[in-house]
Amino acid sequence: MVRTLVGMLWAAGCTPLLAQAIYTCVDAQGRRVTSDRPILACIDREQKELNPSGTVRRRIAPSPTAAERAAQEAQAREAAEERSRLAEEKRRGRALLTRFPQPDGHEKERRAALALVDDLIATAHRRAGELADQRKALDTETEFYRADPAKMPPRLKRLLEENDRQQAAQLRYVAEQQEEKQRINARFDEELVRLKPLWALQAAAPAVTTPAGAAAAR
Repeated sequence: MVRTLVGMLWAAGCTPLLAQAIYTCVDAQGRRVTSDRPILACIDREQKELNPSGTVRRRIAPSPTAAERAAQEAQAREAAEERSRLAEEKRRGRALLTRFPQPDGHEKERRAALALVDDLIATAHRRAGELADQRKALDTETEFYRADPAKMPPRLKRLLEENDRQQAAQLRYVAEQQEEKQRINARFDEELVRLKPLWALQAAAPAVTTPAGAAAAR
């Protein structure tokens, strides 16, 4: 009985020692190093954690260097940004499809946006025509001072300069509106590229049958 109790106590006391892991590696000098805990001298190389029997429990990869950690962090940031970009692209795609469930709605909005700009251009052309008529009248008045331009009244000079300034402004405005039309077409073209596959997927999706429709079909 005493021998049995002593044996049990001995086994209980030795169990933690027997279960303790062993760490081993080859250091920078090529020496085999063994320890009961991870080995600091081998932090930059692979270590093995062994079972008490000597079999490999697991392999511990070397700790990354500062440059490697920086590269890993940069890679992780790029991956996160790509996931965010894809999520935003999907969100924008869903919003576009909600706004334009059919191609004709998209084309109708393009035409409406272009028509607004065309109205602005037409107004600018009308104003340019009015300024051209004013300039003719002013040019007729300046004929009296052709022989001696120094006698031209300051009021007439100001009117000529203002007419020139306004005509130039109308030309710039028309050019800007033409560029705006190009931007509108480019935007709608870009949307169209994204919408076409969404419309195709929507058309290929099976129609959802409502209970009322199912009852009618029966």
